[in-house]
Amino acid sequence: MAERRMVTSAIIAEEETRTHVIKIEGYSRTKEQLQAKNYTKSVPFKVGDHNWAVKYYPNGCTAHDYISVYLVLDSAGSKDVKAKFTFSLLDDGGEPVPSYTKTLAQHIFPSKGSDWGLPRFIEHKDLEGSVHLRGDSFRIRCDVTVMKICSKESHENQFVVVPPSNMHQQLRSLLESKDGADVAFQVDGEMISAHRSVLAARSSVFKAELFGTMREKAGDPIEIDDIEADVFKSLLHFIYTDSLPETTREDVVIASHLLVAADRYDIERLKLICEEKLCNHIDTKVVAASLALAVQHNCHGLKEACFEFLASPSNLEAMIASDGYQHLKSSCPSALKEFIARFLPVELIAAKDIIMSI
Repeated sequence: MAERRMVTSAIIAEEETRTHVIKIEGYSRTKEQLQAKNYTKSVPFKVGDHNWAVKYYPNGCTAHDYISVYLVLDSAGSKDVKAKFTFSLLDDGGEPVPSYTKTLAQHIFPSKGSDWGLPRFIEHKDLEGSVHLRGDSFRIRCDVTVMKICSKESHENQFVVVPPSNMHQQLRSLLESKDGADVAFQVDGEMISAHRSVLAARSSVFKAELFGTMREKAGDPIEIDDIEADVFKSLLHFIYTDSLPETTREDVVIASHLLVAADRYDIERLKLICEEKLCNHIDTKVVAASLALAVQHNCHGLKEACFEFLASPSNLEAMIASDGYQHLKSSCPSALKEFIARFLPVELIAAKDIIMSI
């Protein structure tokens, strides 16, 4: 008689914790523009299968001399969600400042739009007199823990265990070994081999080139003049594995070059990964170049991130004094005009200088 398999299930309560950091750029400007009880909201983030956001009140929601921060449930259809959370002011090294780290006990959020938080998170005079307000900006961290219920199934006497997919590892090995490679690229003095079918499957541009205009020259290396070899290798690595090489994941300079390459070869996911990385590394030295890149390659998110950064008068003045400003002014004057129209009163000296120079 065949042995009977037993299937069991369990309902398990689990906690999921995520951290979200909000950078407040242009503290003075937002404080001036948003009166008491008015707020701006962070981008949504997901914890425990629910979307959340942080409300930031620069002039408080009850006490006008304080900054208020609230966690808000941002998922339609969510009901009675239990969460506990901590708000922290971060120091220059990204660590929570103990005196401005406050934890709230578990709270039940009844439905979308319900919120709970700290009406007296930090007093204006304390923040403005501290070293944590740098360049008219500071950061707040929100750690959210959500209780979620999940069901799990287990099998006793399980005869077959299915391993996770390792296709990306196999394709990476194929790229590295060059087995069956049928196309070669001459990039920055280096010969790089690949497989036509893989490139065509992942890029409509490669498909048109390799099975269209370049098919007649199947045996000749394809010259790539305007991409560095390391960048092209990272592009191929992503095409084969859907991920970036370890050596380039934190390299912001390569991210900007990869964004250009991804746009050229119509690899949208890679382009968005690079755009997100650049959004998270904006400062006064690179903002002009990042804004020019955003306009030239139709990166709406990066453009908005640059505009938000430049909304701080001190950041704007520093950008005008940077090496990249002249290039931005000559290559993308429309971006500067849009910024002025949307964010700056014309009486600002910086705005007048820009208008006069365009």
